[in-house]
Amino acid sequence: MKSKSLPFIILFFAVFFLSTSAIFVRIAGAPASITAFYRLLFTTLALVPVLILKEENRKELGNLNFKQLGMGILSGFLLSVHYVLWFESLNYTSVASSTVIVCLQPLFALIGGYFIFKEKYSKLALSGCLIAIFGSVVIGWGDLQISNEALLGDIMALVAAAIIAGYFMVGQHIRKTLSAVPYSIVSFGSGSIFLAIYSLLLDQSFVGYSMKTWGAFLGLAVVATILGQFIFTWLLRWLSASVISMSILGEAVGTCILSYFILSEKISLQQGIGIIIILFGLGIFLSQSNKKK
Repeated sequence: MKSKSLPFIILFFAVFFLSTSAIFVRIAGAPASITAFYRLLFTTLALVPVLILKEENRKELGNLNFKQLGMGILSGFLLSVHYVLWFESLNYTSVASSTVIVCLQPLFALIGGYFIFKEKYSKLALSGCLIAIFGSVVIGWGDLQISNEALLGDIMALVAAAIIAGYFMVGQHIRKTLSAVPYSIVSFGSGSIFLAIYSLLLDQSFVGYSMKTWGAFLGLAVVATILGQFIFTWLLRWLSASVISMSILGEAVGTCILSYFILSEKISLQQGIGIIIILFGLGIFLSQSNKKK
């Protein structure tokens, strides 16, 4: 892109749309793995017409080499494992605790970016990262738990954070040679297959849900994934996995605001302070990253 600021503006809106994920998951009356399965399946089906209509995308998908295909399937596997671990962690620890720990993904992304992609950030940018992460801790601090079960859930959430950071790093690598649509179809499509297998092993039903739940599945696919997750994948050609992982901290802010207006959930003083801290830290980090670019 010619404009340095345009990718960050698009990133802002993608984070906002991704923030609807928790809203749609709350509305959906289905097991977590089934919700994640339909999220990726419907997203893949929605991208097929875009693949068919653009000849370049068809050629790229038809000419995938073994490495590109393998990397695409790997990213789908990482995404599906992330969903399973994160959702399962909620059975052992609180939502706030799990979310706070998953929000540590920028730390893994920064470490991976430094060793794999040789990315370096200024001390001010790293300070912004730590400030934003601290803001997410403030939001969920009041609900943190200490018990054996909670510890297991926290560990699962921590592994989920590392895995989603790995997912973005795989995407950053493959997006250098492959367009967003063919890559996403391979990634989301293979991810939905992995989730289908997992759901079958758990003997979970794929049908019999209300229209409200099917609407939530569709919302997750179109709003949260295509306008959110897919845009992240598309932006990986211009922004690093570290920057995108950092920006996802803003999801907690968007979710709090949307929950207030849609689910009538109140924003506590503690959450308000956390939101301000996150926005302040993100502002520092992204402004420094923009200068770097």
